[in-house]
Amino acid sequence: MLVWAREQSGYAVARVAERLQVKEERVAEWEQGARPPTFRQVEELARFYHRPLSLFFQPAPPQVPSPATEYRRLPGVTPGEESPELRLAVRKMSSRRETMLELLDELGEPLPNFTLSARLSEPPAVVGARLRTALGIELANQLDWPNEWHAWARWRTAVETIGVLVFQFPKVPLTEARGVSLLHFPLPVAGVNSKESPHPRIYTLIHEVVHLMLAAGNEEAPAAREARDSAEWTQVERFAEEAATHTLVPEAALGAMMEEAGLPKNGWDIGDVRTLAKRFQISPLAMATRLRAFGIFTWDQYHQWRADWEAWVATLPARKSGFAHPVTTAVSRAGRPFTTTVLEALAANRISPVDASRYLDLKYEHFDKLKESLHERPGSGGDDE
Repeated sequence: MLVWAREQSGYAVARVAERLQVKEERVAEWEQGARPPTFRQVEELARFYHRPLSLFFQPAPPQVPSPATEYRRLPGVTPGEESPELRLAVRKMSSRRETMLELLDELGEPLPNFTLSARLSEPPAVVGARLRTALGIELANQLDWPNEWHAWARWRTAVETIGVLVFQFPKVPLTEARGVSLLHFPLPVAGVNSKESPHPRIYTLIHEVVHLMLAAGNEEAPAAREARDSAEWTQVERFAEEAATHTLVPEAALGAMMEEAGLPKNGWDIGDVRTLAKRFQISPLAMATRLRAFGIFTWDQYHQWRADWEAWVATLPARKSGFAHPVTTAVSRAGRPFTTTVLEALAANRISPVDASRYLDLKYEHFDKLKESLHERPGSGGDDE
């Protein structure tokens, strides 16, 4: 059981030994049955592996699927070799989805229906327009949004209304995953890395929804079953990127805005792209991707602009995370639909306060403030962590 829990969590023996402040040989002795850990050490292992204490006293390990049977293929991530942080993120999001399904059934409420799909044979612009129409984002409203946090809240709420659970996950390096989608229907999941700043989160979210559309159209399979080679998968990623930027910036609006702002037709620098990106409340990198699709950049020019952008970003001070109230963090990670459903189930005596606290990773003492926060309009404050 100890071996199973460690391997499922993705930890090496050395990492476990460091956490429990024992020698690696001692962990090996535990796992080989040569020497049992103390009860306090088992409690610490349960916390470290994010598993219930009772699990370690079961006669045999449970049968659980690999995380890669759930999430879409991620560039640079080999199925079975995910970081412990990404494994935990996928497991938590999957568990919340299952909980949502159970609670909706308990409450007698209908399941949200995700009806969108896409095919790789379609033009990305058509897919982007279809998604934007479904989300109901009006261009005039988008151009009037006051800040990036408001924009993030509006896009997130719109995605949640089309039958997608939007979760945020912490601690996963951005180099491993900026976003991930769980290809289950109904109630597919779009996960966004909370290390992202708001503007990149928006692009990441829409990008993941496009992948969900492709999965619904039988164009994608979970990572463990995805058979495309790297070159073929790159083409899928480019399709999703382009469709996402078409969703965020409609063709006609882009041309009109370029003319209105007096921006050049060539020779774009970082400042030009940032100006246009801010107008649509998206990230400059997403805007550069959109401009390439629009024909402003060739691929060589796009790669050069991106290299210049990344070099410029590297000179900026690190983004400060600050402190967020536990309620803010809970709602940010779980999303309003999931949080509201948990509270409804609690009010209907379908679950206990202990269950509700566990589902939301929030102490029950904060639930009064949680209920108050849900009456606030999304985007009225930041949901940073």
